Amino acid sequence: MGEGRQIALADLDLAQFIRAGDSIVWGQSAAEPLSLIQAYVAQRQRFARTSVFLGIGGANSLQPAHADAIDMRGYAAGGSHRALGMAGVLDPIPCHYSQIPQLIASRRIPIDVVFVQVSPPNADGDCSLGLAHDYLVTAMRHARCVIAEVNADVPWVAGASLRLADVDAWVQSDQAVVDVPAGKIGPAEEAIAQLIASRVEDGATLQLGIGNLPDAVLQALQGHRDLGLHSGTLGDRVADLVDAGVITNARKGIDVGVSVTGLLMGSARTRRWAHNNGALRIAGTDYTHNARVLGQTQKLTAINSAIEVDLTGQINAEVVAGQYLGAVGGAMDFLRAAAACDGGLPMVALPSTARGQSRIVAQLSGPVSTPRADAGLIVTEHGIADLRGLSLAQRLRAMLAIAAPEHRDLLAAQARQQLN
Repeated sequence: MGEGRQIALADLDLAQFIRAGDSIVWGQSAAEPLSLIQAYVAQRQRFARTSVFLGIGGANSLQPAHADAIDMRGYAAGGSHRALGMAGVLDPIPCHYSQIPQLIASRRIPIDVVFVQVSPPNADGDCSLGLAHDYLVTAMRHARCVIAEVNADVPWVAGASLRLADVDAWVQSDQAVVDVPAGKIGPAEEAIAQLIASRVEDGATLQLGIGNLPDAVLQALQGHRDLGLHSGTLGDRVADLVDAGVITNARKGIDVGVSVTGLLMGSARTRRWAHNNGALRIAGTDYTHNARVLGQTQKLTAINSAIEVDLTGQINAEVVAGQYLGAVGGAMDFLRAAAACDGGLPMVALPSTARGQSRIVAQLSGPVSTPRADAGLIVTEHGIADLRGLSLAQRLRAMLAIAAPEHRDLLAAQARQQLN
């Protein structure tokens, strides 16, 4: 790696860098380098077959029709990549998020070419990765070729940088960065958030998944004090809580005074807040999801979501109606760490129903993403089932109590049939 050639987008011929059979990776969600992805898609027939390793999609840049020349693999079918999962063209890699850097380094997930979106150089000549560190830096270290997209909309964030002289080529882009605004909060999410907020102690360190529920929880924490943040992602509502003095990281135990994340998934509001913010750092997945690091946090409160949970606490976060629409992700990394942490709270939250169907079920319709031995507190709008230390019979009663009332009798009958 390292010629640092600037190439005009109109003159970019990716066949100079990509070989037949290569595997390519780029940033997730807001970190997608849109101009490079669009060029790759437009030129895809020139490389014979290539493959991409995908995370959370941001801008619908990759469509099911592009499977005519691209093999699509990934750890998640989140965001715009749900369409790939629904079309059956995404080949999932079920793995814990914490494992991805090591899988890339060992070439069990081979990466040959990296597309990365960066900020313009600062006075020292360094470009910030700004929106994502996660597994990108590991991929850059082990790839044959790195192509950068320089975008003035990318904030300068401490934690991951590069020099343009050290990449193989770079392009200038003025495309707007993908916005991931805070989600819309409905009555069920609001009720769940209030229940969770009632259990979060001042001084706790937060980890949150993505989607409407984590946003609702953050909104419900406005009255708390000295919260910390160590999470795989952050967005607009984290920025709001920092500005409100709720998240200070003062009692965090590690990285005191600094919010740590692997990926920024917000709107322009988050990017403005993040730019040159000395109280924010992006870090690799091998740090944000590292068990030894998480063990040093204060009162780690892990708040994740699920597709469905059975009456014994088994959690499916991957498959809906036979279609891969989620991920194993980082939930179990954080749930185990929170369970082992003094004062920690391992939480999984979900509305009790979706489209009239119960999401508390007698038997999962998909895989066990998190085993019942790692289930902690399951939260719906109807209450909290703290499964820690409970027997199977006790769990059944606790889970029925947080199911939607109209589904409880059927669930109880189904549970009795299984026990017999």
